Parts: sequence; C-alpha cells; structure tokens
Amino acid sequence: QVQLVESGGGLVQAGGSLRLSCAASGRTFSDYAMGWFRQAPGKEREFVAAIHRIPSRTYYADSVKGRFTISRDNAKNAVSLQMNSLKAEDTAVYYCAGSMWSRSLLTPSDYEYWGQGTQVTVSS
Repeated sequence: QVQLVESGGGLVQAGGSLRLSCAASGRTFSDYAMGWFRQAPGKEREFVAAIHRIPSRTYYADSVKGRFTISRDNAKNAVSLQMNSLKAEDTAVYYCAGSMWSRSLLTPSDYEYWGQGTQVTVSS
C-alpha cells in the first residue's frame, strides 16, 4: 500500500509558475513509476506527465511539453511537477499517482494509487 499526498497548488496569474510536490509513504518508493494527472470541472481526468523508476525516463502530454517538468527524488520519497508559463487552460485539480505494474503510464487505469488532489487555478 502506498499513500500519496500532494501539495503546492494555488492561484497564479497566466505566465507564472508553480511547483507541485507529492510525498509518498508506505512502500519502497523506487518500486513505483509515478504520474501526474489533472481534471477540470466537467472533464475527464487527463494525463499530464509520468516518470519511470530507474532510469527515470519521462513522458509528457503534448499540451504541457516544454512548459512542465516532472522529477523524482527516491531518497526523499517524492515526485515533483514544475509548471512554467502557466495558461488558463491549465486550471484543474492535479493528482499524483503511483504505478507498480503497468508498462504504459498514460491513462488513469495504469495506476493503482492516487493522492487526494491539489487545486491549481490560473487567472488570465
């Protein structure tokens, strides 16, 4: 069992930056690939970014490529999402997720564990 807790969300103006963090506990963090998803009101949960175990290969949705960076620190049991050049359409609840078994990390069903989410609001 893995517990995930997100932090770092908030209100930011368009063009600004935020850094989301996700703290993991419960099992060996390095056993899990990690991902970030987001869900805006009335929309489905969508993939944002993912990072494999070791070596830490990364994946990004086209909509955030070049603006967002996912990273992990296995010694601190944490994964982060640095978000730059934020746009109003990035407004959503952001979720951290962990996957032990899946090779594909691009859909919500690929992940076994989820955090409670953190709100990101970008004002235009």
